[in-house]
Amino acid sequence: MGGKKKEEKEKPLDKMTVKELRDMAKDATDLTGVSGMNKPELISAIKKARGIVEDASGKSNTSVREIKQKIRELKVVQTSAVTESNLRMAKIYKKRIVRLKKQTRRAA
Repeated sequence: MGGKKKEEKEKPLDKMTVKELRDMAKDATDLTGVSGMNKPELISAIKKARGIVEDASGKSNTSVREIKQKIRELKVVQTSAVTESNLRMAKIYKKRIVRLKKQTRRAA
């Protein structure tokens, strides 16, 4: 009557939720660390485990996490420049941080 039929085809990976992707990665593949991955990382890991070749997208190859890691490193260096009263270098580091933040917005 109102029961759902078992789906014969599975949904495309990009249409699945993160929870569904994590469950699939845990059950179907031997991937580790899936609970810490975000959706694009899960999709690429599942495709890689299944042997599906990904097409190269037009986006940059640096991920948002890598850019944010660079920002954190620059903030430490900037803080040390300020404490050493090297305001010229602190200003340069600030400009680099702003530029990297713009990259994260574009990459997202």
